[in-house]
Amino acid sequence: MKLQMHSIHFDADTKLLAFIERKVNKLEKYYSRVVDGEVIMRLNNRGTDNKTVEIKINIPGDQLFARERSNTFETATDTAVDALKRQIKKFKEKRLSH
Repeated sequence: MKLQMHSIHFDADTKLLAFIERKVNKLEKYYSRVVDGEVIMRLNNRGTDNKTVEIKINIPGDQLFARERSNTFETATDTAVDALKRQIKKFKEKRLSH
């Protein structure tokens, strides 16, 4: 899957980028027709949950999106990927029922 990554208000290191890419690529296990994706990592100024991860993936006929906030980018990524897994399963069930 072609994945674009953007970090806002900070420079992401290669370990973080590799971690996120590995997690997002696992979504292809649930639906092989994923076209591409975009990940936006944002560092907010306030609160303890000051790291936001937004993941958008494009599949034929639809676009799935998840946004999560946490105290680490890794935790936010895990939660967002889990949300996208549920969305993919729901999308497939809806498609098969028609």
